[in-house]
Amino acid sequence: MPAAGDWRPAASLDMLRRRAALLGRIRAFFEARGVLEVDTPLLGPAPSSDPQQQCLEVTLPGGARRFLQPSPEYAMKRLLAAGSGSIYQICKAFRAGEEGPRHRTEFTLVEWYRVGFDYRALMDEVAALVCGLLGRPPAQTFSYGELFERHAGLDPLTEPEEALWRRVAAAGIEPSAALRAAGRDAALDLLLTRLIEPAIAPLGAVFVVDYPAGQAALARLRPDAPALAERFELYVDGIELANGFTELADAAEQRHRFEADNRRRQALGLPTVPLDEGLLAALQHGLPHCAGVALGFDRLLMLAAGIDDIAALRV
Repeated sequence: MPAAGDWRPAASLDMLRRRAALLGRIRAFFEARGVLEVDTPLLGPAPSSDPQQQCLEVTLPGGARRFLQPSPEYAMKRLLAAGSGSIYQICKAFRAGEEGPRHRTEFTLVEWYRVGFDYRALMDEVAALVCGLLGRPPAQTFSYGELFERHAGLDPLTEPEEALWRRVAAAGIEPSAALRAAGRDAALDLLLTRLIEPAIAPLGAVFVVDYPAGQAALARLRPDAPALAERFELYVDGIELANGFTELADAAEQRHRFEADNRRRQALGLPTVPLDEGLLAALQHGLPHCAGVALGFDRLLMLAAGIDDIAALRV
């Protein structure tokens, strides 16, 4: 945040023009494909249940609790269940405690859902958009397991948890007690950040696919390999840019995952969060077969403009 007396925006006029042009090209991309632009509320009745995401809470007059959304996913899925067809939006999103050269508490997302797509088909569309906007060659694709075996020397699905933490220590990382309490997926996240992301940075645009089921979030598990989630992330020059899934359409399984997240929150000493019953009811009604992705627009603009600090975008 700027100092109280510093009223001038950090973003230059050239940067504002770049931003506007990039937004125009994104909207043209979706219009050419017949994807409908929508606008959903920033305030929702429930936050993300992910223990690693801390959401901002707002108390409305009368005492009702609402949460600034870390993603428009829940509301957009209600539209999908109601028959919207393929949709996208460009919106603000919020995550507490995320400030740094690539993070802001308030940021801009491009999020879209394609009815009839699975995660592999959506990856093709993400690559067409991002590589086209940045003028990059086609993205390479690696499985999560392949990268861990190559750069961390372990199988992320079968390695015992204690062995993962020993590998974390060998990588020079000293995790907090809270991180250790978060379990094997926390260890894998640390190794991903320290060992995998730097290794793929020189490769340009890279998809990482087929994450462990414990990191499925709202993704469907692979029917032929249920230890893996139909999830991908796109990195460009080592910067995480997009996260996508074949969407889970099973209301009972989604409730189970939300409840498991709350148990993990309790174990970590974090407050539990209310479940989004509207989303669960929409899944019960019936979500069409679809895939969705959230893309960080600010990071995309940073890559397009050749800057390395998100503060240069502040207005």
